[in-house]
Amino acid sequence: MKPILKISRYICLLFILTGCVKKEILDEISLIEGIGFDYIDKENIQGTVVIPVYLPDQPPKNNTFTAEAEIKKSILQDIQREAADPIVTGSLEVVLFSKTLSEKVGILPLVDAFQRDPAVGAGLYLAVVDGETKKLLAGDYGIRGNADYISKLLEHNVKNEDLPKTNLQLFLADFYQEGKTPFLPQIKHIGKGKMAINGISLLRSGKMVDLIKPDEMFSFKLLVDKYSEGMHRVKIDNGEAAIRSIHSSHNYELTKRNPTEITVHLKVEGVINEFTGQELTPKLMHKLQEQFEKDIRKECIAMINRFKEKEIDPIGFGHFVKTQTRNFDFNNWRENQYKDLVVKIKPEVKISESGVIE
Repeated sequence: MKPILKISRYICLLFILTGCVKKEILDEISLIEGIGFDYIDKENIQGTVVIPVYLPDQPPKNNTFTAEAEIKKSILQDIQREAADPIVTGSLEVVLFSKTLSEKVGILPLVDAFQRDPAVGAGLYLAVVDGETKKLLAGDYGIRGNADYISKLLEHNVKNEDLPKTNLQLFLADFYQEGKTPFLPQIKHIGKGKMAINGISLLRSGKMVDLIKPDEMFSFKLLVDKYSEGMHRVKIDNGEAAIRSIHSSHNYELTKRNPTEITVHLKVEGVINEFTGQELTPKLMHKLQEQFEKDIRKECIAMINRFKEKEIDPIGFGHFVKTQTRNFDFNNWRENQYKDLVVKIKPEVKISESGVIE
């Protein structure tokens, strides 16, 4: 009898605990998939949420709700008054901040609210919008919900194009890491049913202070992330090559102190998918590799010098030097050492002939 009594007690306990859990039926709640924040003035912001409504045999309909408030929680409370069902954040995929808000007010108070929300996942995408987030979220982007479309856009560009890995967890890690400037992708509405990534926003103390332009993103990703896929074009006098299936890695080396010198070793491998010139001889292949290395070196050095002038460090040189230095003084690094930092770029490119020759 004793085993039966024990089992009976466990079953009773299970029913008691189950009764304590708050139930939420999917058909009776509204799941936010995207939210955007726009600047009104120094004290007030406008928040817009997008909630997909799924209909049988039809693309999802994007319902948007907008409210004005000082903080994110108040915005959601105001939107709750407009919605027929309770609004929850468990399916949130993207959070957007207008460029004006990012420059004038900063995004940290808003981001902090999401990191404290236990319903929000660490893989949440954050992005800056060149324009109004309300207008962007109210658009029509095909058969997917708008938030899902933006999420897939960012995911695709991380895996196959020039956008470094990005999400809520990585952004917070960079922000709380001394010696590293956080960054976020920037997107823009470019036409009916279309949007595109138009750069990478660099933020200091939560405010946007610089932008990596699209033609700089390839070199930036080489410095802060690695390629598993990718494409880049290289021009020489004899023609232009499209190099695809790019794989890359980077390694930092502290090569000198007083002044500090860092050597960045970049390894890049790819195949030539197209070439607009004549026959691609071994001599031209070697010439393409050399030109590719020159382009990488020139573009990386130009970006790093600009970062030093603006006193930002999205590559994380400060953090790297700290790991190599006992009793490292960040104040001295920011005030004196960083501006005198010498960075050498040593790219090693290997490309092979493949694909179509035009």
